[in-house]
Amino acid sequence: AKMEEYAREPCPWRIIDDCGGAFTMGAIGGGVFQCVKGFRNAPVGVRHRLKGSANAVRIRAPQIGGSFAVWGGLFSTIDCGLVKLRGKEDPWNSITSGAMTGAVLAARSGPLAMVGSAMMGGILLALIEGFGILLTRYTAQQFQNREQNLSPCPHFLSSLSPVSGGGGVTAQHS
Repeated sequence: AKMEEYAREPCPWRIIDDCGGAFTMGAIGGGVFQCVKGFRNAPVGVRHRLKGSANAVRIRAPQIGGSFAVWGGLFSTIDCGLVKLRGKEDPWNSITSGAMTGAVLAARSGPLAMVGSAMMGGILLALIEGFGILLTRYTAQQFQNREQNLSPCPHFLSSLSPVSGGGGVTAQHS
């Protein structure tokens, strides 16, 4: 059974696609988080709180989006490299890419931080891939059950034929 990912771009374009998607996710998620944080940390008064909230979003959301974009771009680059190297696309590529991305981004903090980040990246991607596989199997099973329950019923099919005098608009030629 070969697993195909349906909504994925071919490899060179996947990097740009994932980079943009990650930026968008980070900017929106970071914007919501910073909006709440800025509101809570601002001085009392609705005008001060709204201004604090807007400033926090304006300053931090693009930074968070950029961090997500770097992660997404590096992840996709490694993933495409593994697809080319191994010659197949499977969950192991994503899990390995997550671990390697975590290690590369933590390289400035030393080898211990690299190992920790690699483990976190690998575990996180393993959980995501595992959940995706379980969800795919569950939906496929539900689809099979639905197919088995549908039996051809001539009575139902005959009721679909057009009935004369149904009250619809008809054109009469005279």
